[in-house]
Amino acid sequence: MLRRRPQLLWLLVPYVLYLGLLPFVNRVRPVVLGLPFLFVWLLGATLLTPVAVWLTRRGDRR
Repeated sequence: MLRRRPQLLWLLVPYVLYLGLLPFVNRVRPVVLGLPFLFVWLLGATLLTPVAVWLTRRGDRR
């Protein structure tokens, strides 16, 4: 299925950001803009999720 529709790989981005890399970023320091790093990471992952879905939809138009 992925050979015919490789754009579906964009849907793995949120999974990797939330679960795959979470053990490596689960720390309070460094502080980014006065916020703990984990909070900034989760905020960034949340903002990138709709972008990944949009890229998938854009590539999957028929």
